[in-house]
Amino acid sequence: MKLTTYFRSSAAWRVRAALAIKGLSYESSFVHLTREGGEQKRPAYRAVNPAGLVPYLEEGDAAFGQSLAMIEYLEETRPEPPLLPSDPAPRAKVRELALTIACEMHPLNNLRVLQHLTGSMGLSEDQKLSWYRHWVAEGFAAVEGLLPADAPARGVCFGETVTLADLCLVPQVFNARRFDCDLTPYPKTLALADALMARPIFAETAPARQPDAE
Repeated sequence: MKLTTYFRSSAAWRVRAALAIKGLSYESSFVHLTREGGEQKRPAYRAVNPAGLVPYLEEGDAAFGQSLAMIEYLEETRPEPPLLPSDPAPRAKVRELALTIACEMHPLNNLRVLQHLTGSMGLSEDQKLSWYRHWVAEGFAAVEGLLPADAPARGVCFGETVTLADLCLVPQVFNARRFDCDLTPYPKTLALADALMARPIFAETAPARQPDAE
């Protein structure tokens, strides 16, 4: 298995954590998203991954370019330990929170969106940060409402084990802190993210621990 990754990509972190939880070894390939205008834009990488994004997972003839699709693939091909509950309703709740982050929050705060705001759109750095923090606040307000009251005490979003929801939550909180977002209105989310970061799985797959970290 080969994972094309970038140390600070929140989507790549989700996949690194999923691979670690399932105890799967893989070869890493690194694409720097800001060096020389972004290595992901080079024709050689676009020929492999037309979307020009990271992460990118390859195994034999199978290849995927969306983090949640990768994690679902791992879940279906290596079901233990599970990252989704077995019952339909709890499984849908996990997916609901994961998709709230991956589909509603993350795309609006993605690097290419932020670069477009300060590039083609001509926004200032302060205006870009205002955009970022607005959508972070909107997203985490929803996440805070979706989390059960006892989630921080249990140390996971749902149930008793790490799920897809946790894999999405941790990197998103990390990113928000990087941009000095005010997260005090979301105490469940903050407490839960801190509890999850205390787990070796998340600490070891964090951006600063990656070979391409700078």
